[in-house]
Amino acid sequence: MEKKIRVRFAPSPTGGLHLGGVRTALFNYLFAKKHNGTFVLRVEDTDQNRFVAGAEEYIVDCLNWCGLTPDESPQKPGAFGPYRQSERKASYKQYAEQLIADGYAYYAFDTPEELTAKRNDQPNFLYGQKSRMEMRNSLTLPQDEVAKLLSENTPYVVRIKIPENENVSFSDMIRGLVSFDTNLVDDKVLLKADGMPTYHLAVVVDDKAMEISHAFRGEEWLPSSPIHILLWKYLGWEDEMPQWAHLPLILKPDGNGKLSKRDGDRLGFPVYAMNWTDPKTGDITKGFKELGFMPEAFVNLLAMLGWNDGTDKEIFSLAELIDLFSIERISKAGAKFDFEKAKWYNHEWIKKSSASSLQPSVQSLLTQKNIDIKDESLLLKVIDLVKDRCNLLGDFVDQSIYFFSSPAEYDLAAVKPKWSPEKAAFFQEFGQNLTDDASALQQEEKFKSLAETKGFKPGELMLPFRIMLVGGKFGPGVFDIAALLGKAETQSRIEKGIAAFN
Repeated sequence: MEKKIRVRFAPSPTGGLHLGGVRTALFNYLFAKKHNGTFVLRVEDTDQNRFVAGAEEYIVDCLNWCGLTPDESPQKPGAFGPYRQSERKASYKQYAEQLIADGYAYYAFDTPEELTAKRNDQPNFLYGQKSRMEMRNSLTLPQDEVAKLLSENTPYVVRIKIPENENVSFSDMIRGLVSFDTNLVDDKVLLKADGMPTYHLAVVVDDKAMEISHAFRGEEWLPSSPIHILLWKYLGWEDEMPQWAHLPLILKPDGNGKLSKRDGDRLGFPVYAMNWTDPKTGDITKGFKELGFMPEAFVNLLAMLGWNDGTDKEIFSLAELIDLFSIERISKAGAKFDFEKAKWYNHEWIKKSSASSLQPSVQSLLTQKNIDIKDESLLLKVIDLVKDRCNLLGDFVDQSIYFFSSPAEYDLAAVKPKWSPEKAAFFQEFGQNLTDDASALQQEEKFKSLAETKGFKPGELMLPFRIMLVGGKFGPGVFDIAALLGKAETQSRIEKGIAAFN
């Protein structure tokens, strides 16, 4: 019987969700949905020193905003719970003790001070094959002394006993055959002094218990894979080990190293999906959502960091990504993050979105600026008129606010030098001749015809007209603006503009 596809996104609740983490979640999600599988959210909260209150809820909110809602999670338990590692604590100890009994792991009683002294003595010190017999552990101490230390509740950690002179190989779905020399791998801690497992033990035990079929994770975990493969083997589960895929890194814009939060701070763009507020300091780290990215655009741009469908197409909906996704199209090489390109994706998504789908976001932004929208049908027309000019959702405020409130000030410097009583008379007459429901084209024809009659070139009148209507040198076609404002409001703005220019 074919193994059911089950994948997991397993973040640690330690702070904001980096876009690399969201991309890992996305590739898990796409693979699961493509193969009618299950997408699991498992919270890896075993490192109690780094646990941050509110971080789990934040991760769930980020996934929901992106449309990557898990099939099973702490919030939506299935048959493979619990979905927080801290709630699975008892099972880890049992497997650590099984590994010790079978000779694959050992108790280590070295104190933090002893380990620090050793590291100071040997700068490149690794606890492993070459050094383990010099340390205080159950391999070097007599059995009765080990039993005594355990009975007295002496603090200890459990370490894996990495074999010498072996080659650990596995087939990575992205990288092909990957091999490791065990002589270069140290005896990692499996169980900490507080009884909590490290990632190495927990990830293996949990993937087995949750019947995970495929494990997608970042390339930075590649050096840990020999430990995990040995644990699958030592625990007798080798035949049930998931297939591995180590995803390429998201790189800094210059390509030199992994993109970090510090890079975003330095270069002025977010690296988190949504705003993250540090509960200790109250500091807010900006997110893509609050900066004005649409979730569809955010997901689209992440998919294209390290994957493509083999064509030049760049704009994909989530449904299209599911349909086209394949592991074979994921690159081995890291992908440079380009914020200008990210904004381009958002611009394309704003352009292709309907006014009605954009309306809630735009209305909310305008309300925050104390603009009361009385006519929603006007708002929809405005959105359609200006959306091609917006890269971020916040751009809708500057591009549309003048439709709902007349300019408080004018760019007089652009008009005054060439303003004249004759131009004032032209606008007076043009305003009086406006009719209800005239289209942009009809207004333009009237404007040009009157300009010709009065001996003006239409071009020299367009800028004053625009500044009367919106206050500055911006906005869509000036007659489109006038047509949407309507006769009475256009006349009113012409009157105010003439007074200001005079």
